[in-house]
Amino acid sequence: MSDQTTNHKKLHIRTYGCQMNVYDSARMSDVLAPLGYVACDDAADADMVILNTCHIREKAAEKVYSELGRLRGHKEALAKGGRQMVIAVAGCVAQAEGAEVRRRAPWVDMVFGPQAYHQLPDMVQAAARGAGVVETDFPSEPKFDALPKAGGQGPSAFLTVQEGCDKFCTFCVVPYTRGAEYSRPVADVLAEARQLVATGAREITLLGQNVNAYHGESEDGSALSLGRLIAGLTDVDGLARLRYTTSHPLDMDEELISAHRDIDILMPYLHLPVQSGSDTILAAMNRRHRAQDYRRVVDILRASRPDIALSGDFIVGFPGETDQDFEDTLSLIRDVGYASAYSFKYSSRPGTTATAMENHVPEDVKAERLAVLQDLLDQQQVAFNQQSIGAEYEVLIEREGRRDGQMLGRSPYNQAVHVNGAIDAGIAIGDLVKVRVTSSHANSVAAEPLGAAENAA
Repeated sequence: MSDQTTNHKKLHIRTYGCQMNVYDSARMSDVLAPLGYVACDDAADADMVILNTCHIREKAAEKVYSELGRLRGHKEALAKGGRQMVIAVAGCVAQAEGAEVRRRAPWVDMVFGPQAYHQLPDMVQAAARGAGVVETDFPSEPKFDALPKAGGQGPSAFLTVQEGCDKFCTFCVVPYTRGAEYSRPVADVLAEARQLVATGAREITLLGQNVNAYHGESEDGSALSLGRLIAGLTDVDGLARLRYTTSHPLDMDEELISAHRDIDILMPYLHLPVQSGSDTILAAMNRRHRAQDYRRVVDILRASRPDIALSGDFIVGFPGETDQDFEDTLSLIRDVGYASAYSFKYSSRPGTTATAMENHVPEDVKAERLAVLQDLLDQQQVAFNQQSIGAEYEVLIEREGRRDGQMLGRSPYNQAVHVNGAIDAGIAIGDLVKVRVTSSHANSVAAEPLGAAENAA
């Protein structure tokens, strides 16, 4: 990775799926930068295109193959002009279907899983020689040990601290595409956090497939929980905000809940998936908790941090789900109250236990249930945003808005906030600005900046 080149090459990375894929894409750019690759927006004119894929959603692989068909045309057009386009498929579809990708799309030069992208320089050399690369083995050494320093991600950055999952929910491919749980050493996390802040980050979101199962090794050899890691990150000068995702209810321990009470830079927002409100379905999913266990965790969290905003994940139509099971899920949603949520119809994933289960729910029933569930969740999100009207809080400005003079940022509760008149007020990207919410919408709120004296306070 030490070879430098003065001839810039254009790199286009298309990212699908979760925040961890966003982080991985940024790190791929870091790995390829010493080889002369510079990011570009136009896939048709790129020297290398990487599709960083997700395998969670239905027909994810087919969407990748459709995109690969379009890229084949671009590759052939560039070849007529004497230019080579390297096409790579990365991420979880690559991990799950590596050899199949090359068979169905032989014009793809490289296929590699999420644990192998630190080997990109070697793969690029092999592809230049015309060798098709398929790299889906889980390496014996963590990829993080071989990655360069993190580049800038802007005012809000992602930092992977944990990968993989040992829970083996029956619907989930993560244990097969990301492997067993691995927690990065505390010193490595702190070093990368400092690097991100040095390159402009004001807020960091700690990432992991099961992030609150974090148990990274500290300098004295002991294992630190996520709550203690967050406490250690408060010493990073210039870091104003912390978030983390995604969590499992079983791993919401006392130290982490106390962190929400005691640590000011930890934002009052938590994504805590439950998937179903039915104990029967939770057992079939191998979630290893009951609906009441989830409610108890929520109650303890809200006792520690009364203003905490919750989001969640829900799957409707899991095999065997009855009308009563679905009603139990709606009941849990009403009891908990969510600021936002993600919800999906169950879809089979090859290799998962649920695929072989009996009593699959008909598609029309799944669709009807999903519509009812999403309507309830939408009502709760609208109500949460409406109750914000008149509230005053800090917003981290991330980019310019669509309207003249407008800037867009995130509230402490992870709401999208359109700050009107921000540019006229001299507000810039990366600023933490005190605002007053003036109106609400289904997926965002609008606000105006408070006076200069109030923002300087």
